[in-house]
Amino acid sequence: MRQCELTGVARSTVYAPRLVMQPDEQELALLELIDAEYTRYPFYGSRKIVQYLQSLGHTINRKRVQRLMGILCLAGMAPGPNTSRRHP
Repeated sequence: MRQCELTGVARSTVYAPRLVMQPDEQELALLELIDAEYTRYPFYGSRKIVQYLQSLGHTINRKRVQRLMGILCLAGMAPGPNTSRRHP
């Protein structure tokens, strides 16, 4: 406890080991499909990717696609909020 105080490290980080999950074969296949489709259509977001994967016969929901796209650091090119407001 005293060592954590001296080094400025939280005690919870010392005791809790970080588990690194290895993706299984199905997840790796989904990552490859998402990457290939996003490379063809970089403006696709998670909703359109879900439609694409479901058309291929995969049972997948939007939150899982969002998580997988986050792993690949991919994001759709949709405009942000308040795009019609005038610039000050």
